[in-house]
Amino acid sequence: MAKDFNALSIVSRWLFALLLVLGTYNPTAYCYVSWVMHTEFGPIPALVGVVLLIGWIIFLRATFLSLGWLGIILGAVFFACVVWLLVDIGWLSLDSSSTMSWVVLILISLILGVGMSWSHIRRRLSGQVDVDDIED
Repeated sequence: MAKDFNALSIVSRWLFALLLVLGTYNPTAYCYVSWVMHTEFGPIPALVGVVLLIGWIIFLRATFLSLGWLGIILGAVFFACVVWLLVDIGWLSLDSSSTMSWVVLILISLILGVGMSWSHIRRRLSGQVDVDDIED
């Protein structure tokens, strides 16, 4: 099963991270935060909130375990430099706060997607295996 890891696996993990991030918050009215702020809170928003919280915990835990603080900081700095490059060559403008919100949200999803995939990528690159707590 671990040998079936490929580019599609990375993309699917990133798409799930993107769905989680944008489903929680985005600059439009179509997100959980906007929904909860503009409707009466009841069992359905609570249930959706718990599902989103579970998703965040799964993604954040996997990302922190595989990348660690240093990896997350390096990933954020890398993506910040990419954004800087895009602004510098004129492909991206800092004038719109909405555009920058979308960029930041996409970058968060990229870091989470890489975090979910990093143990597999590292194993392929180095042959080293990450092992979490194993119970006897």
